[in-house]
Amino acid sequence: MYGFRIVDKLQKIDVDIQKEQLRYHNKRVMVSKEFTFDAAHHLHNYEGKCKNLHGHTYKVIFGLSGFVDERGLMMDFGDIKDIWKREIEVFLDHRYLNETLPPMNTTAENMVVWIYEKMAEALSKDERQKQYHGVRVEFVRLFETPTSYAEARREWMEVE
Repeated sequence: MYGFRIVDKLQKIDVDIQKEQLRYHNKRVMVSKEFTFDAAHHLHNYEGKCKNLHGHTYKVIFGLSGFVDERGLMMDFGDIKDIWKREIEVFLDHRYLNETLPPMNTTAENMVVWIYEKMAEALSKDERQKQYHGVRVEFVRLFETPTSYAEARREWMEVE
């Protein structure tokens, strides 16, 4: 029933499917992409192990929403990766966060807001606004350990 099968005929654009059929809907959708980075930091004004210099393998998850284009794509995952690499990761990966981030206590709660703001700023650039219809950051989740994370959501960032 679920055996291996080679398709009989590979679908071709403008023959088996028309370009105007590629967009199935006009709804807002969200895509998500995650990244990891390794960094060291310590916390100020804190009594506990984290007051000492230590490191983490962090995981960041982005949720970005917008409307699909004529191909049915909201945003290419490779473009999200490019933004991450060029505009955010350079401040985080294999860095001493107390030195590379703006003056702040490098808590997950502070860092997730900074990451949210950097992604929102990158998406708001004119060429991206033209390329991606209605694109916006819905959430950023920053895991400091496999079981502990901080989150920033659009509704909190825009209202409060």
